[in-house]
Amino acid sequence: MEKFLGESTKKLGFGMMRLPRVEGEQDVIDLEQTKKMVDLFMEAGFTYFDTAWAYGGSEDAMRQALVERYPRDSFTVATKNAAWIECKTREDAIDQFETSLKRTGAGYFDYYLLHNLGQNRTKVFDDFDLWNFVLEKKAEGKIRHVGFSFHSDAEELEEILKAHPEAEFVQLQINYADWDDVKIQSRAVYEMARKYDKPVVIMEPVKGGLLADPPESVAKILKDADPDASLASWAVRFAASLDGVITVLSGMSSVEQMKDNLSYMADFKKLNEEEQKAVADARKAIEAIPIIPCTICNYCAKVCPMNIGISGTFSVMNLLTIYHNEQRAAQEEQFSVIKAGKKRANECIKCGACEQACPQHIAIREKLEEAVEKLHINEG
Repeated sequence: MEKFLGESTKKLGFGMMRLPRVEGEQDVIDLEQTKKMVDLFMEAGFTYFDTAWAYGGSEDAMRQALVERYPRDSFTVATKNAAWIECKTREDAIDQFETSLKRTGAGYFDYYLLHNLGQNRTKVFDDFDLWNFVLEKKAEGKIRHVGFSFHSDAEELEEILKAHPEAEFVQLQINYADWDDVKIQSRAVYEMARKYDKPVVIMEPVKGGLLADPPESVAKILKDADPDASLASWAVRFAASLDGVITVLSGMSSVEQMKDNLSYMADFKKLNEEEQKAVADARKAIEAIPIIPCTICNYCAKVCPMNIGISGTFSVMNLLTIYHNEQRAAQEEQFSVIKAGKKRANECIKCGACEQACPQHIAIREKLEEAVEKLHINEG
């Protein structure tokens, strides 16, 4: 179990969701650069590679850049089953497993995850009885370890862990910016996993790249603490310093990013007391930025006649306010509002029912109007 927990200095995982693309062709993975990144990663002694059925082209790239070029026992493969995407029957979901085997050519998976549990997605895996399916594949030797990735709150995580003690590990979104965030709940879900003695794989330690270019007030704190350390390194090392962590995934998109990560993770050292204080100060600097004070209680959602994704929209607006990244805000709105089955802010009829229900007394109609403008909702 100690080896499975990964309690060693080799705590960097190669997340293959954001592989480099051929210039001018965003749908085509740059295989030659990917091979160089794989080689650097393997030469530094790291072994954990993470992909998913849903990451377009990633499993094929893994086969060509890794599986066909290195002995199978020299690396570990993690992939995921997203039964809530395009699956109408159990057979459709099982086909994802078989497709992943073919694409990767891996023969078996060291870590197989049920992908993105939380909210209405959790039920799909139960309805298709996929928990028993993955246990059958484990008995056949096609899967070594069974787990799941998760995007929701700590309360729901506990429900899943109670219902499925067969899960050997859990993959969670953890970073210093979201440590006490009311939506992401990095601290709360981490502590829940540890309560049930589940080893943790960490995803989004750099918050999709946002913490590599944080607000100026945050960057100043971290640069004053160590002028030579990259801003991304603080985020990855914070995550890797937590107990019970198998690995910290970094979705690297270039050789340069790989080299930077290896520069401080090849001989990883946990954050010391002074460094922990610097990260805590950085978090306070983020929290000091004025944002919409939504606590995601969703009382507004219960009374909205138009089913507007109010709290999701506010989360997107807050992300935009803090990080000034319009592309990421647009992506987040897709996930938090549109794919969640909610209406966009421009469909608000300004009835005011939401404001009467809001414990935080937010001027919701005004803020939704602002979101329409800043997120360019009427333009697309």
